[in-house]
Amino acid sequence: MTTVAPSHGEGTPGKFVGRSVARREDPRLLTGRGRFVDDISMPGLLHAQFVRSTVAAGSVTALDVSDVLGVDGVRAVFTASDLALKPIRAELSRPLEEFVPTDMPILSSDRVRYVGEPLALVVADDAYTVEDGLEAARVAYETVAAVTSADQALTPGVPLVHDEAANNTVVDVQMFATEGIDEIFASAHTVVSVQSRTGRQNALPLETRGCIAYWDDRDEQLIIHICTQIPHQVRTVTAHCLGLDERQVRVIVPDMGGGFGQKCVVGREEIAVAAAALKLRRPVKWIEDRKDALTASFLAREQQYDVRAAFDADGHILGLDADVICDMGAYSCYPFTAGIEPLMASAEMPGVYKVPAYRVRGRSVFSNKTPTAPYRGVSRPQYVMVMERLFERAARELGLDPVEIRRRNVITAFPYTGINNVTYDPGSYLEALDECERVLRDEGWYAFKERAEAEGRHIGIGYSCFSERTGYGSTAFAARKMKVVPGFDISEVRMDVSGTVSATTGTMNHGQSHETTMAQIVADRLRLGVEQVKIVQGDTDRIAYGFGSFASRSITIGGSAVSVAADKLGDKLCEIAAHLLETRRDNVELAPGRVRQIDDHSKFVTHRDIADVAYLRAQLLPKGVDPGLSATASFDVFNDGTFSNATHGVVVELHEGTGKVEILRYFCVEDCGVAINPKVVEGQCRGGIAQGIAGALFEQVSYDDNGNPLCASFIDYKVPTACEIPEIGIHHLETPCLFTESGAKGAGEGGTIGAPAAVLNAVNDGLRATGVELDNTPITPVAVQRALRKEIA
Repeated sequence: MTTVAPSHGEGTPGKFVGRSVARREDPRLLTGRGRFVDDISMPGLLHAQFVRSTVAAGSVTALDVSDVLGVDGVRAVFTASDLALKPIRAELSRPLEEFVPTDMPILSSDRVRYVGEPLALVVADDAYTVEDGLEAARVAYETVAAVTSADQALTPGVPLVHDEAANNTVVDVQMFATEGIDEIFASAHTVVSVQSRTGRQNALPLETRGCIAYWDDRDEQLIIHICTQIPHQVRTVTAHCLGLDERQVRVIVPDMGGGFGQKCVVGREEIAVAAAALKLRRPVKWIEDRKDALTASFLAREQQYDVRAAFDADGHILGLDADVICDMGAYSCYPFTAGIEPLMASAEMPGVYKVPAYRVRGRSVFSNKTPTAPYRGVSRPQYVMVMERLFERAARELGLDPVEIRRRNVITAFPYTGINNVTYDPGSYLEALDECERVLRDEGWYAFKERAEAEGRHIGIGYSCFSERTGYGSTAFAARKMKVVPGFDISEVRMDVSGTVSATTGTMNHGQSHETTMAQIVADRLRLGVEQVKIVQGDTDRIAYGFGSFASRSITIGGSAVSVAADKLGDKLCEIAAHLLETRRDNVELAPGRVRQIDDHSKFVTHRDIADVAYLRAQLLPKGVDPGLSATASFDVFNDGTFSNATHGVVVELHEGTGKVEILRYFCVEDCGVAINPKVVEGQCRGGIAQGIAGALFEQVSYDDNGNPLCASFIDYKVPTACEIPEIGIHHLETPCLFTESGAKGAGEGGTIGAPAAVLNAVNDGLRATGVELDNTPITPVAVQRALRKEIA
């Protein structure tokens, strides 16, 4: 278990990595001094909103905005022809017959593909007048039948969402096919199968999307303040669509209230707003309202799996055969493309288990729904749920304990190269599983289950055992043949004349505590107090380049770049200090606030002394050392990434009268390598688990047969509150990463990945006496009631 050092003054230089230092962001955010996009105002500010399609599929026969300008206070209205912008195009690095690239116009003009698609932009004096302007727009359509499910999309003869995508299929790949796999299944002792569907979800960041754009004449730049996880990608796409050089676009991210992946793609709206500001030469603000956020913003998760697994008589898995279909909505997102979900599922489905034979087909299909973007976990909550269901089902068929069958199959020898050609670095898969079961047994939950069942109650205990691939470097992303290949990060660490430090990072904080954890890393490397380090992020003019925050890459990649840059600066401090002390370079070392001689600690120079020479008396610098105190470094991972792992254990009670699934106990044993800040890791776990429980039991975006979204408010989109999320116990294991500078692995997505499987397995354990099993999420009260009445075969 990770040992957390006792907290002492933040100003005391020492070992900060591994300590639960208080979040430096909190005083500002909790006292209302945070600065989010909607807090920004400036003279002459105009407000924008979008005329959006009210039909899911069809042609625009008339778009009449002539009356919009007659609304008092409306300053402009723009259609596609007025802005004449290049479309967003998500492509692979080279053409493949398995992938169909498509264009996403900034504003649609002749064809609509989902309810909420933007058709025109109205700009007015205030946020209320712009809504009146929207009401004055008139749109006429010639509708066609909407494609509202993956099954329908693949049905011969249905309308095509994009003419170039035959059978509405944008991605169709078979990544692995072990020779002889059919014979393995034919001769296996036991074959089990799972057909599973997962509901479409909204990532639901507390702060909706939004931006402010304006032209700066002095700098000859289009300035965009925006809540995004990928500022440099927004800059690139905006410059391309508007026909500007990238130096003419500056993207700045203020405080941001969540993202969860929804904001790690480039949207159409911010580009249209930027174009309007450029034309009007006035600042324009767009803040997405909650209705649009629920119905017209990027969604995720709608997938279906048809998977079977072969086992021998002792419960060892022999083969895995999977068909994965992902409903990606109407467009391919930039930069990840519509391939991200089936490729993730196909590449990583074997997970923590030693699968000797594997075949998988992964497909993405278009439908007349809001486009899909990555959402915390990206396919892993789905395929982990399917894998864990397979092992539960095999355990029942073979008469084995569900934990024991996992023990016989989890990877225990590392590094391990799987049948999916992925090499797994050292982890604690078996240790986490054993510890999770031990805790639930020691706490008496198994005995409680026996007593409660004797009273006629329905109690279930479920587990999920999984890994979270983190620290994806350029090599891993290049394997997906993306045209834009994320991976590296760049950092500059600079000490000023006062001896305090600023460090840039290309990652983007939206609640993960980067201002604290990154500062802990720098403070350790340079022997400073945490309060002496300022983290700079989210400004494309101040950050050389970065790919932002997603896929748990911030500490693994960004934190490693910060570490290397800090070490380089430390080397320069020592070189200058050795010269000033008139001693050898190898006879000095960093100490709190100073550089001292190793052989005589009474001899030292302070950081301020060194900075004074580096900036104000450069003639005293050693020969060949440039003035100033700064260092820049990049970091990338040139392997398959690194793998955090965890086991979740859940105890539930099923209530006959209401069909409610009540979670009585939730316990997580996690291993993310070296925890930079254990309390931050726990916060990530708890937040992720809450979102995983939401997907397991509550949240689902649904549509009617005409493609109309049925969840336009929180009355219809059921989001769990603190009343539905239980207290969550967390136990830390630590297997240091071999490929990152701090030994840390990612921790951002694990909670979400493991929760649906654990909850679903617990529910099915509670249903064991009925002979009924559920395989779809969300698990509705109606489904539970019917299962308890044995009404579902």
